[in-house]
Amino acid sequence: MIDKKIVEIFMKEGIEPVLSVPCNLLAGILRKIERTPIRHIPVCREEEGIGIAAGAALAGGKPLLLMQNSGLGNSINALMSLTRLYKLPLFLLMSHRGGPGEKISAQIPMGAAAPDLLRTLGINFITIKTAHDLHGLQKLIRKTYALQEINAAFLARELWNEAK
Repeated sequence: MIDKKIVEIFMKEGIEPVLSVPCNLLAGILRKIERTPIRHIPVCREEEGIGIAAGAALAGGKPLLLMQNSGLGNSINALMSLTRLYKLPLFLLMSHRGGPGEKISAQIPMGAAAPDLLRTLGINFITIKTAHDLHGLQKLIRKTYALQEINAAFLARELWNEAK
């Protein structure tokens, strides 16, 4: 249900392409995207996705990068020296790994650091914890492309627990 609502927001806002780095928490969203006309481009690394997103933005697209928050560290240089420098719009939609209930201890340090990294970079973000929060997601996505910004949202583990 949550996955379907998120993909419906992508469709309403004209998001394309969606670039993705694999994550188990995002698998449902990716399955839903594959059933739509949205162009989906799997990438090996986050920086690769940012480069492709830059080209898509220059061509008039509304790119979105779907990844784990752990990939934020990999993408900082490309975000700042390409996307921000040239004022290209990009929305980062991240599963927020490393919080309460995380089973993989290696996810915890970046899970704690990711919000502060976004603040330091001057990237607006929200955390989606419930289906009710999806309205805020749609508003921030719309703002991203209207103002040619980089913005982000974390999909909290609580969101996936709510869907069960």
